Amino acid sequence: MGLLPVEIKVNVEGDVAGAMSALGASQGALMTRRIWFAEDRAGVAQGKLLLLDGGVIVRLRIGGGQDDLVVKLRPCTREQLVGRFSAPFEVDPLTYRIEEDWSRNGRVLAASLLRSHPPGALPAAVTQGSDPATLFDEVQDQFLDACAHDVQFDGLVALGPISATKVDDVPLEDLKVDLEAWSAAGLNFLEASIRVKPKAGDDEEEFKKRAERQLRKLEEAVLERGVMLSGLPDSKTHRVLTALIAAAQD
Repeated sequence: MGLLPVEIKVNVEGDVAGAMSALGASQGALMTRRIWFAEDRAGVAQGKLLLLDGGVIVRLRIGGGQDDLVVKLRPCTREQLVGRFSAPFEVDPLTYRIEEDWSRNGRVLAASLLRSHPPGALPAAVTQGSDPATLFDEVQDQFLDACAHDVQFDGLVALGPISATKVDDVPLEDLKVDLEAWSAAGLNFLEASIRVKPKAGDDEEEFKKRAERQLRKLEEAVLERGVMLSGLPDSKTHRVLTALIAAAQD
């Protein structure tokens, strides 16, 4: 599989609007979307996140252009990614990525298969009583069968919506940073992220050190603008899904 791209993420708590302004979000083109995550229906009824806890994420995004549905394994291992899913590929309307996810709280491998849909194709899948799994692409079914065969998909329910605002390629120092704010169930998050790609001739140790320098540079660029980084251990996905389950059961 060779060296993999690294997505580096830092999370911000508190005044999200103020942080967006301090980090220069006005310098980029703003895009708004609504996001849902699909979870096991029976698990949600019991207040459990069976898919997320099993390392599977199902995400639907609506608005801002084409709709899309993603199935992701995070964390996963290289040994899980078998057959055609052992290497990235892009065949319209599918994009398959394998990359490392780095944050202050850990480093994991992630594999995601995105299927683009025409605008307006997905809202029916997030209505009450619908099962988002019915919209899985045939290749997404193959991906889950081959690489997450221990996870059951007996019936899913959509949790959301999450209001998302994203601005790509915001200049911070010599970095191009993507900013994405989420709001749902009384929670507000801001994530700043960059991608570091291997260069020709990189060896594993050299690339790792370069990615670590970029992580430090991103953290310092955020802090220098008076924005505080989150010290909470849970991912924003886990926190927002936990809040959405609690809201649904009230």
